[in-house]
Amino acid sequence: MLLFNGAVFCTILYVCVGQDTSLDNLIADIFKTGETSVPTTQKTGIDAATVDPTRSPISAAQYQSCGDQKECVPRWLCTNNTINTSGENIIDIRIDTAAPCKNYLDLCCDLSNKVDKPDITVPRPDAAKGCGYQNPNGIGFKITGAVNQEAEFAEFPWMVAILREEAQLNLYECGGALIAPNVVLTAAHCVHNKEPNTIVVRAGEWDTQTKKEIIPHEDRYVKEIVYHEQFNKGSLYNDVALLSLESAFTSQQNIQPVCLPSSGDVFDYDRCFATGWGKNKFGKDGEYQVILKKVDLPVMPRQQCQTNLRETRLGRHFILHESFICAGGEKDKDTCKGDGGSPLVCPIKGEPNRFKSAGIVAWGIGCGEENIPGVYTNVASLRAWIDEKLKIWQINPKHYTP
Repeated sequence: MLLFNGAVFCTILYVCVGQDTSLDNLIADIFKTGETSVPTTQKTGIDAATVDPTRSPISAAQYQSCGDQKECVPRWLCTNNTINTSGENIIDIRIDTAAPCKNYLDLCCDLSNKVDKPDITVPRPDAAKGCGYQNPNGIGFKITGAVNQEAEFAEFPWMVAILREEAQLNLYECGGALIAPNVVLTAAHCVHNKEPNTIVVRAGEWDTQTKKEIIPHEDRYVKEIVYHEQFNKGSLYNDVALLSLESAFTSQQNIQPVCLPSSGDVFDYDRCFATGWGKNKFGKDGEYQVILKKVDLPVMPRQQCQTNLRETRLGRHFILHESFICAGGEKDKDTCKGDGGSPLVCPIKGEPNRFKSAGIVAWGIGCGEENIPGVYTNVASLRAWIDEKLKIWQINPKHYTP
C-alpha cells in the first residue's frame, strides 16, 4: 500500500482483530500475460545457466511500422545515439499519445539503424562483491515521469514476485526477497498450507505487462517451503517463511540477493524502502500496480508504534509482539493490500546504495493514515531461525551478511 502524494501503493492487509481476511481474496492476475509461462527449471528441460543477460527477450518479434522504412523497436536495439551507458538515456513511462510507438520502451527507428543486439553493454554483476547492492539509476535506461513512485528497472534486484500456478496461468500471490541464489524470504501467511509445486518465483520482473525489458525476468519452481514453527495465522506472530527453489537463479544485474541483518540490529528512525506491486488504494476500488513501486519510510521505535496502534481499533490493551517491526506513520506513504511478503530494506551505514533486509510486509490498520505505521515481520529478531534453516539446506548464512 505505498501511498505518495495521493497515489496509494498497497500490500496484503492483515488485522489482528475485528476483521475477517482471506488470502484467496488477495490473489490478483496482474502477472497474466495471456499465455502459459513456463519456469526455466529442470522440470522443463531448459538450462537456466544458458540465459544471456545481454540478449533482448523479443529479438525475434515482428515490429510495428511507424513510417517509411521505420519500425518501433526496443530503444536499446536502435543505434541512433538514443541510448548510452551514462544514464542519460531517459524514458518517460507516462503514456504519450502523440508518440508513434504504443509501448513506452519502444522507439521509432530507421531500419538502417536497427540491430539484433543492444548497442550498450549490460555487464554481468560481480557476485564476489557481496549482497544488497542497489542499482539506483537502473540498468540500460533511466525513467522520468515516475509520479507514482515507480522504481527504476533493476533498482531493487532482490525483489521477487511469488505466483500461484492455476489453470495454466500464473496468478500473483505475494512479494518476496531473494536472500541467496536459490532461497526466497517471504511472509508465512503467503505460503501457509500451500503445495510447493504450485508456487513459482519470478525474479528480475519490473513491468508486469511487458516482456520488453532489456534483461528478461526468470521463473523458478519452489522445491520446499518452511515457515516458522510458532507462526500464528490469527495474530501473524513469527510471520516468516523460506522458499527453497528447484534451481538457482542466474547472476544478472536485475537478479541479486539482499543482505540479511544481524540478530541485534535496530533500525529506529532509519529511512528505508518498501517495494511491491500492490494495490494503488485501499478498498475495492484499488488496482494492482503494473510497474514495481517503491516508497521510503521511517522505522518507528517499538514503544511509539505500540502506543500509536493502541489509538486504533486494536484498543488500549494491544501488545506489539517482539517478532514485529514498524515503519511509516506519514500520511499517504505506506504499504497495503497486495504487498504481503514484500521486503522492507534499510541502508547499510557507511556503504552507499547497499541494503539489508529489515522487515517483511505483514499487516496494518488501513493504509497511509497519519501516525499509524505499517507492521512488518522483524527479520533481525528471527535471524537465528533463518540461519538454522539455511544451514539445513547447506547454505552459509555468512555469505549474505554484510
